[in-house]
Amino acid sequence: MNTAGELPQKGSMAPDFKAVKNDLSEIKLSDLKGKRVVINIFPSIDTGVCAASVRRFNKEASELKNTVVLCLSQDLPFAQARFCGAEGLTNVVTVSTFRNPEFNQGYGMLLKDGPMAGLMARSVVVLDEEGKVVYTELVSEVTNEPNYEAALACLK
Repeated sequence: MNTAGELPQKGSMAPDFKAVKNDLSEIKLSDLKGKRVVINIFPSIDTGVCAASVRRFNKEASELKNTVVLCLSQDLPFAQARFCGAEGLTNVVTVSTFRNPEFNQGYGMLLKDGPMAGLMARSVVVLDEEGKVVYTELVSEVTNEPNYEAALACLK
């Protein structure tokens, strides 16, 4: 998989970014300082594997204390809201980078080639309460789901 860059290194401070919530307001990663954060990055909510990852993280999020799960893609917030509303998903926060392409400078997950070029690679980044990266995964095949157990293990 050929991406525009690399995920932040484990042990480094996560780069701040802005994204758009379903109500079109903006959220910054730095707004979440003091909470643990799971960033589930995926190509599009309208694909089966991406939808499955949002459902799974929504299920797991209900058991995580002091943790926010951001499900992040370039989808429009309207599509994200429609999906979560239809599925009854309320434990995750879906956010879009459609207005904030600089996310890809800090996280490097823009696919450079192939049929999904221009979308983000499936990946997971987990941060501690201070914003330090404690786990990363770039899923090697876009049709595979992330390793949920490994990502969540560092939060238990």
